[in-house]
This record gives sequence, structure tokens and C-alpha cells, in this order.
Amino acid sequence: MKSSAKKSPEKGPKTVAKTVEMPLGAVNYLFIALGALVIALSYGGMYLEKAVDGFFSLKVAPFTLTGAYLWILFAIFYRPKKNAEC
Repeated sequence: MKSSAKKSPEKGPKTVAKTVEMPLGAVNYLFIALGALVIALSYGGMYLEKAVDGFFSLKVAPFTLTGAYLWILFAIFYRPKKNAEC
């Protein structure tokens, strides 16, 4: 019995490996972390107040939470401008 024949590499055009850019950059992750920190601080402030109808729970937290969630959406879609000189 013969062993299976080894396949020789194809002699067609060689494929060139392309560099793939990450969809989010370091600035995006920094912005997301900042938004997550504001969200955590807002929920933490509501926890420390321990009042459902307190000032922070009704007046401050809704705006900071909404702003932080919108900031995270902005951070995901943010693309820095590329220089035309390169």
C-alpha cells in the first residue's frame, strides 16, 4: 500500500496578508471607560443616598446616567480624523 501523496503548494498567485485595523482605538476605549466610570459613580451615589425620592436620585442621576450612556454611544462610533499628509 502506498501512503497518501503529499499535496504540493499551488502555483497560482500568492495571497498577500493584509493588515487588519481594530475597529476601536485606544481613544475609544478610554472614552468608554470614562462613561462606565460615570455610570458606576451615579449608581453608587444613588445607593449611598438610600432615598427613592432624594435630590440625587431625582435631579442629578437621571441626567448623569443619560449623558454617560450617550457618551458611550459616541465613544463607540467615534473615528479620529486621519491626516492627509500620510
